[in-house]
Amino acid sequence: MITTYFLGLLIGREPPVRSRFGASPKDGARLHRGLLAALSAALLAAAAGCAPDVATPDAAGGGVTVEPRADYAEVAAALTSMIEREREQKGLEAFSIALVDGDDVVWAAGFGAQDPERGVPASAETVYRVGSVSKLFTDIAVMQLVERGALDLDVPVRDYVPDFAPENPTGTEITLRQLMSHRSGLIREPPAGHYFDDTGTDLAATVASLNGTPQIYPPMERTKYSNAGIAVVGYTLEVTRGEPFADYVRRAVLEPLGMTSSAFTPEPEVVDDLARAYMWGFDRGLFDAPTFELGMSPAGSMYSTVLDLSRFMSALFRGGEGENGRILQPETLESMWAPQFAAEGATSGYGLGFAVEERAGQRWLGHGGAIYGFSTQLAFLPESGIGVVAGSAVDGTNTVTGRVADAALELMLAAKAGAPLPEAPLLGTDPIDPALALDLEGVYGEGDDGVELDARGGRLALTPLRGGATLDIRTRGDTLIVDDRLAFGARYLRDGDDLLAIGDAPTTAPGTTPGDEPRRLARRTETGPPPEVPARWAGLIGEYGWDHNVLYILEREGRLHTLIEWFFLYPLEEVSRDVFAFPAWGLYHGERLAFTRDAEGRAIAVEAASVRFARREVGTEAGGTFRIDPVRPVAELRAEALAASPPAETGSFRESELVEVTSLEPGIRLDVRYATTNNFMSSVFYDEPRVFLQRPAAEAVARAHRALAEHGYGLLLHDGYRPWYVTKMFWDATPESDKIFVADPASGSRHNRGSAIDLNLFDLATGEPVDMVGTYDEFSPRSFPNYPGGTSRQRWLRELLRRTMEAEGFTVYEAEWWHFDHEDWRSYAIQNSTFDELGR
Repeated sequence: MITTYFLGLLIGREPPVRSRFGASPKDGARLHRGLLAALSAALLAAAAGCAPDVATPDAAGGGVTVEPRADYAEVAAALTSMIEREREQKGLEAFSIALVDGDDVVWAAGFGAQDPERGVPASAETVYRVGSVSKLFTDIAVMQLVERGALDLDVPVRDYVPDFAPENPTGTEITLRQLMSHRSGLIREPPAGHYFDDTGTDLAATVASLNGTPQIYPPMERTKYSNAGIAVVGYTLEVTRGEPFADYVRRAVLEPLGMTSSAFTPEPEVVDDLARAYMWGFDRGLFDAPTFELGMSPAGSMYSTVLDLSRFMSALFRGGEGENGRILQPETLESMWAPQFAAEGATSGYGLGFAVEERAGQRWLGHGGAIYGFSTQLAFLPESGIGVVAGSAVDGTNTVTGRVADAALELMLAAKAGAPLPEAPLLGTDPIDPALALDLEGVYGEGDDGVELDARGGRLALTPLRGGATLDIRTRGDTLIVDDRLAFGARYLRDGDDLLAIGDAPTTAPGTTPGDEPRRLARRTETGPPPEVPARWAGLIGEYGWDHNVLYILEREGRLHTLIEWFFLYPLEEVSRDVFAFPAWGLYHGERLAFTRDAEGRAIAVEAASVRFARREVGTEAGGTFRIDPVRPVAELRAEALAASPPAETGSFRESELVEVTSLEPGIRLDVRYATTNNFMSSVFYDEPRVFLQRPAAEAVARAHRALAEHGYGLLLHDGYRPWYVTKMFWDATPESDKIFVADPASGSRHNRGSAIDLNLFDLATGEPVDMVGTYDEFSPRSFPNYPGGTSRQRWLRELLRRTMEAEGFTVYEAEWWHFDHEDWRSYAIQNSTFDELGR
């Protein structure tokens, strides 16, 4: 099976154990907080004749661990190898895990760094934001009151929160039972206090914002995962108890469980050990996760450790008896573990808070969580009395935590039975051969089953044609396997020019069950660039939202799409000129997007799933020139740069053989903006509009120009060899926040060596430059070569340029689609000669 929860979103299943939430403070760490308390508890347990769960500092400096119990030593060793492989392959930072057998933590450890900058290792006491795992504690607090007769799951929730007034024309009142099992039909995110909201909205305002919001489905009709709904559940506690939600749950649930390193607010004694968390996107590497709190805290704002969550699981195995008191009666827990609003005998679905499945003839229970920079999986088998919790401090890695948790349970079952450990759940994959990746580039199949494969920097990426995440392809023997932070397990075999999709695949249509019968995906014949988008869509395409969470509107396969929450690409159904619907699968099924346009027809905002995203002004319009305000006067910078000297270099270099590129291929055109004021600094840097390159690079550019002719395009050159002093001027003039787009003169630019080229395509028929996603020298994410936005035509042209240049030995620079470095760039020294000096 495909052990991934993001993949469930791609193929139209409701995510049983995963939801995305808010943000977290990142702070320093104190490794040994709680160690004395743990040792004291161990002594008490020993005195009582119980096996202690002893957290000890790792002798190797890896933080606080629980050494594996003898019967689980082999399991711990196998999982250690798996975790380290996944961390290296997926670029993970902090990762922690704990295994539970009944009352005992039989192994707990941390991997990587809790705080890389300070050199603090991750441990079993590293704190993570656990996202939707928080819902379990909110729901348990409600069930405590149900046991006492203070709350009723089946009366209208408005009996407890009279001001709760979403638009509900169905005549069926919303209840706590519906909310806790995601059957209320409410919208996914509240209009305020939602996943994107960094304004500090409180819980009362969050729930109040639901008034007047549309009912997506009639109550009980179908599952609609709703963070807004759990916010209402938590607010019910706050209103009826007359106490802030976080305080009440700490007193009623966390303290009886002995969870002293857990909280629903960023209490200093807890977040001192918080892992530093990271975000990422398809077009960019890791960056720090945001740190704000959300208004819908009952749905996903809890901080905890794998050791604290182990205490929780042990209490469940004891029928609700915590370390410091009982939280629930056994029969109440059983009622929470029963699928709600399900057919008689159903073994999967949502219980009250808990996700319920059947695996290997046993009940599987648990929940996953994903918030800004954190991914968590908690899972247990109540009949066997074993469980696991795993946490990662990189966003969107629930597939990894889920796979590790699945493997742990399978290995623990074997260990308890005295059987050999299975190898299958531990198997990894190998990197794809870069030559094979290039050969496989193309579009295969049609519609829901089709995929697009792109070779990028020696790797191969797969994007389903129907929408969904872009995923890495790796290999196991001759089989291509999806193995990514976001998904794992879809398999493909090459068959001539086509692909055979085998078993589960991330492209299966909603409502179908994929089997093992191979499905042929015929390779499309390329017919040229896609057409321009319809005029009515042009003003909608762009970026919306916040720096910490960008919503993209783009065109793909002849349809508008949205890319939301960094990873989720959804095709949109056009309802009217300004209204579009999400597909009937994924995070936001049943909800809509409504655009607001200005007088010129350009959208200034979009309300997506009841959340307003304002347009982000990114880059420049097509044909425009991006400009900065230099941090110092250009004349001053020029004088300093001319007086300075390039960095000294050691080693052996080839003799420079700079040639003028147009002398090798007269059909190449020039647009040397640094010879004019039409550039990002609005200043002249070259006396003449000429482009020089080292001969091998120049000859490769000439070949690329000739190869493009069969597609109807030629090369338009902006810059080649650049004197070092100009690089220094660029660096010294550019604000710190934009320095990714200019080279550091301390190490020199590849332009300074004469082995880098800036260029675009022009149409041979019209002589006009083509319209790319972003403009040349634009300091914005649109310049990234894997930027996901824009139109199919723009991205097709960008990829044509990249593929053509790569075929001639160039590599695209990670931040600029127009900048290509020749494979020989290391062979030449930094130079500082002016064009005039080169001519002489």
